Amino acid sequence: MNRREGTRRPTAKVGLLRGTTSATGLSSDEAARRLELHGPNEIPAEPRTPVWRRVLQQLRDPLILVLLVAAALTIATGDLSDAAVILLVITVNTVVGVVQEVRAEQAVMALSAMSAPAARVVRDGEERSVTAAGVVPGDLVLVAEGDIVPADGDVLAAASLLADESSLTGESVPVEKVPDGDEARGAVSAGTVVVRGHGRVVVTATGADSALGRIASLMGGAPGLTPLQHRLARFGRTLAAVTVALCAVVLALGLVRGQPVELMIVAAISLAVAAVPESLPAVVTLALALGARRMADRHAIVRRLPAVETLGSVTVIATDKTGTLTEGRMAAEQLWTSLGEASVVGTGYEPEGRVVRDGEAVTAGDAPDLAALLSVAMLCNDAALEPPSQHSPEWSALGDPTEAALLVAGARLGMDRATLDRELPRLEEIPFDSSRKRMTTVHRRPDGGVRIACKGAPESVLRPQLLGDPPETVARAAAQAEALARRGYRVLAVASADHEGRAQPPPTWESGLSLLGLVGILDPPRSASEPTITACKRAGIVPVLITGDHPLTARAVAGRLGIATRDDEVTTGDRIRTGTAGELTDVRVYARTTPEQKLDIVQAWRGAGHVVAMTGDGVNDGPALRQADIGVAMGRRGTEVARQAADLVLADDNPATIVAAVEEGRRVYANVRRFLLYALAGGTAEILVMLLGPFLGMPLPLLPAQILWINLLTHGLPGVALGAEPVDPHTMRYPPRPPEESVLGAGLWPRILFMGAFVATVTLVVGVWARETGRPWQSMMFLVLGATQLGVALGSRARPGTLANPFLLVAVGVALGLQAAGVYLPALRDLLGTEPLPLTDLAIACVLSGLGHVVMRLQARLKPERPPRSGLSAAQDIE
Repeated sequence: MNRREGTRRPTAKVGLLRGTTSATGLSSDEAARRLELHGPNEIPAEPRTPVWRRVLQQLRDPLILVLLVAAALTIATGDLSDAAVILLVITVNTVVGVVQEVRAEQAVMALSAMSAPAARVVRDGEERSVTAAGVVPGDLVLVAEGDIVPADGDVLAAASLLADESSLTGESVPVEKVPDGDEARGAVSAGTVVVRGHGRVVVTATGADSALGRIASLMGGAPGLTPLQHRLARFGRTLAAVTVALCAVVLALGLVRGQPVELMIVAAISLAVAAVPESLPAVVTLALALGARRMADRHAIVRRLPAVETLGSVTVIATDKTGTLTEGRMAAEQLWTSLGEASVVGTGYEPEGRVVRDGEAVTAGDAPDLAALLSVAMLCNDAALEPPSQHSPEWSALGDPTEAALLVAGARLGMDRATLDRELPRLEEIPFDSSRKRMTTVHRRPDGGVRIACKGAPESVLRPQLLGDPPETVARAAAQAEALARRGYRVLAVASADHEGRAQPPPTWESGLSLLGLVGILDPPRSASEPTITACKRAGIVPVLITGDHPLTARAVAGRLGIATRDDEVTTGDRIRTGTAGELTDVRVYARTTPEQKLDIVQAWRGAGHVVAMTGDGVNDGPALRQADIGVAMGRRGTEVARQAADLVLADDNPATIVAAVEEGRRVYANVRRFLLYALAGGTAEILVMLLGPFLGMPLPLLPAQILWINLLTHGLPGVALGAEPVDPHTMRYPPRPPEESVLGAGLWPRILFMGAFVATVTLVVGVWARETGRPWQSMMFLVLGATQLGVALGSRARPGTLANPFLLVAVGVALGLQAAGVYLPALRDLLGTEPLPLTDLAIACVLSGLGHVVMRLQARLKPERPPRSGLSAAQDIE
């Protein structure tokens, strides 16, 4: 069906009804002067960050700072090779982070489709097209169906003008615009969409002064640190203090034993580098980059790498309703006639679907009462349906979405709008207006008579002045309409009458009508919304709904999705403003909220200690998206303001991707902890060997070069490879980690100390045995210490015995080969101060390295990592 097929526009005249702007609008000179005075009609966008500033932001990471200090110390000692390795890690980490941010920014810019590229204005008495940025206050702008309003303005004239303001207010039902109306109905706002009719508007505010601009101004301030960044910052400070203290002890012990000062200073710095897991930034970056790549495969654009991990720490997901949890389009779901009820099944505006009564699909021939109801609803209708095209892959609505929903319902019953228009052509009409709350049309019947078709709000149609039905029938319909309204439906009553001969004068059209039934219309939840909410609750995440829509509608959607089950879990913006809403974190549904109140709600949850994710698509969601720990915006339906405020953009608008992102975030955090267990256990072992060795008759158990070589091999490729470990299949069955929990919490410290002590014990035992038997004990300790740590790396796998992460197997094999090369290659022997070992000693070292793998697996099996137990009460309230 094309744009005009079966659609007749109202015949009301459009004229200038009020205001001071003349019919000719501004002159070109005056427009130029105002443009110079007010500036371009653009919302101040977030300035593009220079590359050098992005690099500095990456280098400010606490662990990167620790690495920079370590690199400076190694350069000061003349160890340029190890300094080069550390600087390489820093460089790779920085480049990956900057490239990811730039790519995400470019992808989001490619999604920009909300801003109006042009506007029609009247200047010098002539209509002309100008860029939206060139519209100025005082301009006379012409708007029509399909146009995006370029600026705020007052309506001077209108013909059935209807605007979709959901992106600005969250209200799912379009608003009629009339001259001399109240504040809501007499003005239009920038960024809203005209869905029906046409009109003239005098511009009153542009750019930052518009409603859209004022909302954008609430989004100031840079995003704070993510939960992982907070944890790693605390960890970095603690580790730095402990490392300095231990290195001071080693230095002091060496000097007391009479070791050269220069040697002990180098040894102390080497231990400091060994204790710092310098691969941690690379591990975190790799894990985040892999998560971002997986998200991209799922049509989600990660604008900032840390956002991937943040979702894994989320305890509360605050979501918008219209266009996020719902389809953002109206659907006629419930039909009622005096013979019974029926449901309409289908998605979107696609005519494909069915009408179900008593559990069975019916057609127009099976249900004449439903056919009569929907045929009149389709005749008394100015909307049209547009099939998929090159520019729009889905069926779309032209005109009022509510009327389009009626056309879809009729098509799913097997009725054709074009056939109805041919059989019953429209003769006259009384257009809908907000005072009458109904629309009436007159159609020529094939036998020469006329049919009156009327639809409107129940309180407007179910009246004795209009209907000729018995009072009990009208009472039944009124009770059913009230029941549907309580369930969140927008209800329309439909009536008609047939008359012989020519149409009578208009006053007689709306009398003696016969009630055909009721239609319940709702912006339906997306098919993926309920599974998404269920998965979030199963994972211990509290879902809350924040919308600008009507409380009944919000309550109905929340009830269907399982977000709220009790009335006391619903509050409104008015109650928040008057202070009667109680504790905001005790509520699960917030309706009729303003952008400022959405901001207050997010801040209340964060103030209670929660990590909050906010999902939305509208301009009114922008401030809350920016304020939340992580903002998730819809890419297709979402506005530019929402996309720019978000950390994650769902290019396919599928909320189920959020669950996958949460799983990715938890995988990242689990791999960071897995690496820390491995790396810190190795660092602990090295420190214990250096501290305890002198008491066992070994004045300097390992040379500084040997410590750095072991550290390079074990923390290098194998450590980074641990960041690519697959996700634990049970990760979404546990609640999120409490935000206040340390990255080494939940029992990780004892495991680190145990494994460190075990590796140190094995190394020291080998050293004492080798010294007592006359073997090159220092080389034996060097080989065993490195090889055993690599065994621990293999034992740290998430899925042992599989090829889920072949990179780790290759990395461990290469590192083990290089460790052996440090004993057998002459060049490396000279560099490291080692001696060649007999093959029997090499075999002993290899067997002992296997003990690291076995003990690590036994520890994981006998004392598995404690599942998270959220300390936040709301995180436990998931039922």
